[in-house]
Amino acid sequence: MKQIPTKFYSLFLLFALFSCLSLTSCDNSSSTEAGNVREAKGGRFYGGVFNVNETEYFRTLFPLNIVDVYSYRIASQVYEGLFKLDPKTLKVANGLAESYELSEDRLVYTIRLKKGVYFHDDAAFTSGKGREFTAEDVKYCLTRLATQSRDNQGFHVIGGVIKGATTYYNATASGAKPTNEIEGIKVLDTHTVQITLEKPNALFLNYLARPEAYIFAKEAYEKYGVDMGGKAVGTGAFVLADVEEDVSVILKRNDNYHGIDEAGNRLPYLDAVKVYFIKDKKTELFEFRKNKLDMVYRLPTDYIIDIIDEYQRADGSLPFELEHEPEMQTQILTFMTDDKIFKNADVRRAFSFAINKDEIFEYVLGGEAYEAGHHGITPPSFKDKGYPDDVYGYSYNPDSARYYFNKAGYRNAKDFPKITLELNAEGDRNTNVAVEIKKDLKDVLGVDVELNIVPMAQSTDKMMTGDFQLIKLSWIADFPSPEAFIRMFYGKDVPSTVGTVSYPNLSRYQNPEFDALYDKAMNAANEEEAIKFFAQAENVAMRDAPIIVLWYDEGYRLLQPYVKNFPNNPMQYRDFSQVYLEPKATENPNNAQAGN
Repeated sequence: MKQIPTKFYSLFLLFALFSCLSLTSCDNSSSTEAGNVREAKGGRFYGGVFNVNETEYFRTLFPLNIVDVYSYRIASQVYEGLFKLDPKTLKVANGLAESYELSEDRLVYTIRLKKGVYFHDDAAFTSGKGREFTAEDVKYCLTRLATQSRDNQGFHVIGGVIKGATTYYNATASGAKPTNEIEGIKVLDTHTVQITLEKPNALFLNYLARPEAYIFAKEAYEKYGVDMGGKAVGTGAFVLADVEEDVSVILKRNDNYHGIDEAGNRLPYLDAVKVYFIKDKKTELFEFRKNKLDMVYRLPTDYIIDIIDEYQRADGSLPFELEHEPEMQTQILTFMTDDKIFKNADVRRAFSFAINKDEIFEYVLGGEAYEAGHHGITPPSFKDKGYPDDVYGYSYNPDSARYYFNKAGYRNAKDFPKITLELNAEGDRNTNVAVEIKKDLKDVLGVDVELNIVPMAQSTDKMMTGDFQLIKLSWIADFPSPEAFIRMFYGKDVPSTVGTVSYPNLSRYQNPEFDALYDKAMNAANEEEAIKFFAQAENVAMRDAPIIVLWYDEGYRLLQPYVKNFPNNPMQYRDFSQVYLEPKATENPNNAQAGN
């Protein structure tokens, strides 16, 4: 059970009240200017721009190379996979797939594709007009996913899953081009593809909903190559229209989008989505209060208290929506286990016991999180799936920290070199946490820590290539399963040399006992059995301490009241294709139309 600091009890009581109140509109002229919002069928509205902020600039929009949530949130509006997640339930839903059939042995998926789906118009196509999406595009993108390349970090999604994918991947080493195709991928006709698995996998459709399996145009990759990181030619509801580096991204409505809602309206409703990159949370909140942003996500609790004090009405309501959700996200420190210092598990254990996570939770985060306590990397949001909450972990214990430090051969800090903790700022939260960690390690073990604060993209490159000793990371599920967290310890695919990309095992941790349990989980007959083996595997890894679990995230979201059909969820999975903006109360949308 999460322990809430006493001073925040009244705040949480207010949350319950706000969730039950109907909030009235405030000035929303920035997004729903008169004449821009027009009525559609079923009480929906077309038009307007949804303005949102990210505190970090995206690293790449090329699906095969997406490893950070900032890139994912943008790319998921431009690209689509065969399947996607329902933003309300996080269950798998059809994307580019119209339907599918699964063989009795659970190995063969016959997937029928939607017809009349077109890629975005782009100079990569003849005459600049996007062509129709076909089964050959699925085969091409999955084959690229199984091809060794510096711009492909996603092979783990299908390696050992789709029949023949690993054989093909190995055959593409050093740029080689195999003469054979992937055995498990067959095009049956223009709009039907058949995928055969190595063995049954209950999560396979989830894998096809992940960004690595998004469908992009062959012509675009052949034209832009590595520049696909800043280009995006997909079939999604929005088109990448303008990129101003480190300032903003504009996603414009795809007028040729295939999606239609239950009332017959052609999607999307919005004219555009504009993503800003304001790093300072105070500035972001200020822009929201000026109605220049339609949402603010992840605010310090003290900020929220100030907002309540300033804006709460006599009846307890607010002029905007205030939501919070326990997330499928864990904040961690990751050790480079190939580093000469951190090869020693006892050093890692000493660090794990030396950090006072309770003080970080109480005084740095202000209660805006779930306490990690002594648990593992899998967040408590998976409890409803039956995942146990007794995974081995590390509570603050200076005596145990010094015991393992001594056991590792360090009698005093003079024998221990200065280390570097890499991090990205994410506003100022990560920096404040890192300062507290630095203090704890100095006070308990006498260890000197240098902080190296770098942009997120640079931090990502360091973690991928192993160019770090200790790094602060945020690990968020890209599909709703404990596997999304446990897989980061799987060691069979870790490269033999540092400098070569290792993903998702960033710590390069290796333990045959863990790998055997993970393999059993992946071969399990059902989710219940898989969870049992995942938990056993996680216990093995946590006792070896390749990471330090700091806290589990709980996201607070402020949303302008005119924003509709935009559910919150533990993954912060965002689908803007059905989001719409209501006009201001004083506005009379007299140029109504049934659809576009």
